[in-house]
Amino acid sequence: MLSLQATGVREIALLGAHCDDLAIGAGGTLLMLAAASPGLRVRALVLCGGDTGRAGEERAALESLCPGADLELTLLDLPDGRTPAHWDAVKTAVAALARRGDPDLVFAPQPGDAHQDHRLLAEITPTEFRDHLVLGYEILKWESDTPRPALFHRLPAALAARKAELIVKHYASQRDRDWFDERSFLGLARLRGVQCHAEYAEAFVVGKAAIHFEG
Repeated sequence: MLSLQATGVREIALLGAHCDDLAIGAGGTLLMLAAASPGLRVRALVLCGGDTGRAGEERAALESLCPGADLELTLLDLPDGRTPAHWDAVKTAVAALARRGDPDLVFAPQPGDAHQDHRLLAEITPTEFRDHLVLGYEILKWESDTPRPALFHRLPAALAARKAELIVKHYASQRDRDWFDERSFLGLARLRGVQCHAEYAEAFVVGKAAIHFEG
């Protein structure tokens, strides 16, 4: 398998529909990026939960997953499960995030996600981040919408375990869900690791990318 090296990442944009989406979909990658790029600029937008106790969970989780980063988090209070009815508000928020910087990488839900909030955000993101590499992360949940990703990011075992630990630690409001535990998050990471000859990995869906060869 050909491995590509992404170096010099100094700024990233994170887009999530709900508190915990970003941690579940890309938490291990965030930990590695923060370690590799001290002072990493992180601009995050979450559509739902800003008016609930979940807002504090999200902020604490992202601070733990992006240690040492310059983190800016915008939390909206759109209704969970009904963001398609607020298309204009979502479009405006994503456009505002795009204007606040020029990220090297953009993380958003993968477009085949079965949840309508995730799917809407996946559709709108590339219309505002038009010349950026958008990595569509997967969100483990009850629906059988697991994608067929083309891009894999290998994770050391200790880091995969740390991601799972931090998710369960910070999102106490979700612990009553029968799938919300460290075994679930490590199970998906192990599957993705098998698919790229690693112990653990996170996987992403990429709609469009350009490659440049030098030398």
